[in-house]
Amino acid sequence: DGKGEALRVLSQAFALTFLAEWGDRSQIATIALAAAKDPYGVVAGGVVGHAMCTGLAVVGGRMLAARISEKHVAVCGGLIFLGFAVYSFLVEDPQA
Repeated sequence: DGKGEALRVLSQAFALTFLAEWGDRSQIATIALAAAKDPYGVVAGGVVGHAMCTGLAVVGGRMLAARISEKHVAVCGGLIFLGFAVYSFLVEDPQA
C-alpha cells in the first residue's frame, strides 16, 4: 500500500533525524540564539536551514547510491570510524 509505505518512511526519517539531532551542538546554539533573539525567527530559520541540509543529503545520497553500492558505503564508513578510534586512542590530547 502506497500510503502505508509513505507513512513508514516518514516515521523512520523523523525518528532518525530527531534522535540524531537531540542534544547536539546545533541544538545548544539554537537554544542560545532563541534566548537572545526572536524565537519565531529562530524557529523559521532553523526549519528552513535543516530542510535545506536534509534535502542536499537526500539528493547527494541518491546520486551516490546510483554509483556505489550500499555495502561499499557501509564498509568505508566503518573503516573511517575505526581510523578515528585508533587515532583518538594513540594520539594524546594536548588539552588533557
